[in-house]
Amino acid sequence: MAQVVVWGRRSLINARRRALSDAIHGAVMAALAYPPDKRFHRFVALSDDDFVYPADRGEDYTIVEISMFAGRSDAAKRALIRELFTRLQTEVGLDPQSVEITITETPRVNWGIRGLNGADLELGYSVDV
Repeated sequence: MAQVVVWGRRSLINARRRALSDAIHGAVMAALAYPPDKRFHRFVALSDDDFVYPADRGEDYTIVEISMFAGRSDAAKRALIRELFTRLQTEVGLDPQSVEITITETPRVNWGIRGLNGADLELGYSVDV
């Protein structure tokens, strides 16, 4: 399971929402062997006054937060970050200097999904990659 929240300026999010989602999901599928039908993305489009960041990040500054079940190897997480930077640059036009990525892992038992505890779910894919 991976939940993604994308934070950015309203103008960027509104103009590139689909491209962002496609690039992020492509990276997650490539790096984590994630199923194509498991896309969970939320976009937080902020006004300029509500999004304060250093000038060297540029107007396209974007934060990608990924919450996922614990279990992926360091190599898989490194591959995910590398894929995200590459795809966001080539498919969305975001300079890597303007992108920050965080991954937060929690045990499956800390999730509730479809009326079940995450530890009791049959996922249909492995988190041990």
